[in-house]
Amino acid sequence: MKHKNFLIAAATLFCLQLSMNSVWAKPEVFEVDPTHTFPSFEADHMGGMSLWRGKINKTSGTIEIDEDAQQGSVDIVMDMTSIDFGLDDMNDHAKSDDMFDVEKFPTARYSGAIQFVDGSPSQVLGDLTLHGVTKPVVLQIETFKCMFHPMKLKKACGANAVASINRDDFGVDYAKAFGFDMKVDLRISVEALKSK
Repeated sequence: MKHKNFLIAAATLFCLQLSMNSVWAKPEVFEVDPTHTFPSFEADHMGGMSLWRGKINKTSGTIEIDEDAQQGSVDIVMDMTSIDFGLDDMNDHAKSDDMFDVEKFPTARYSGAIQFVDGSPSQVLGDLTLHGVTKPVVLQIETFKCMFHPMKLKKACGANAVASINRDDFGVDYAKAFGFDMKVDLRISVEALKSK
């Protein structure tokens, strides 16, 4: 009888411990690795004549992931003064008040909540603040992976995500009158390292 009572007590304590672990588990916090995170985009030139591609060279932020609760968040800041089309003249024009007006709006920000499907992040429901305007933007996560980084010696997570926006929604309507398509395709590749 004592043996049976001991087993019941042990099982109860084990279940209680599991419950406590679930309640007190904290999400993991990751710092964006600026050397492996470069938001990029494709924009129309001359109403379908060609595509211009560019990227943001300086990005920072944090990502929180709670795999047990299947939830998380992102908060990413992009330095718009680092916008890079691979052509100095175009970079200067993009930074001017004709387009992104980086003197007045030096950063863009994306913040949102990570949605999980079947145990894996599938999309981010968030807001993009660009050129002083904030609009909802949904990022679709195409790939996601976490692993122990063999060189950084800590856990790392990475993802590739995509979205489309209309730049005139954010007040960036340069050349709209000339027939330029306002749609911009975003492709976000991010890597982040677990904080201490």
